[in-house]
Amino acid sequence: MDLRKLKKLIDLVEESGITELEVTEGEEKVRIAKHSTAAPQQTYMMPQQAAPIAAAAPAAIAPATVIEEKSALPEGDVVKSPMVGTFYRSASPGSDPFVEVGSAVKSGDTLCIVEAMKLLNEIETEFSGTVKAILVENGQPVEYGEPLFIIG
Repeated sequence: MDLRKLKKLIDLVEESGITELEVTEGEEKVRIAKHSTAAPQQTYMMPQQAAPIAAAAPAAIAPATVIEEKSALPEGDVVKSPMVGTFYRSASPGSDPFVEVGSAVKSGDTLCIVEAMKLLNEIETEFSGTVKAILVENGQPVEYGEPLFIIG
């Protein structure tokens, strides 16, 4: 794995709320873990090397967004993020969002875009119905499996 890809992965971990990322590419395997201690430090370990590479962590690690009450969410099918990246509601900054709360959608419709490593990935719904809730703000980092929409 080249150093540019490794640097992008490190930046992705630093910018998002995730604490650990593991990537396997062919026979190469990289694990990046962010540890929160009294003196925050990140350790990047590559099994092929004898010693881990250490770098300073940001001064404060942003807490993950927590939904306090599950009962406050509407009933319905949950569309989750299939990857770590940045959530966007529209195709470009000046265009209209793909969907709004109350929009009717059918299976296969595009709901949003998740940008990961400079690649724009359209996220489609598996469900048909009405968008009951949008759980993520535009431009916010998302984690794998994080709920994005509720479709009812």
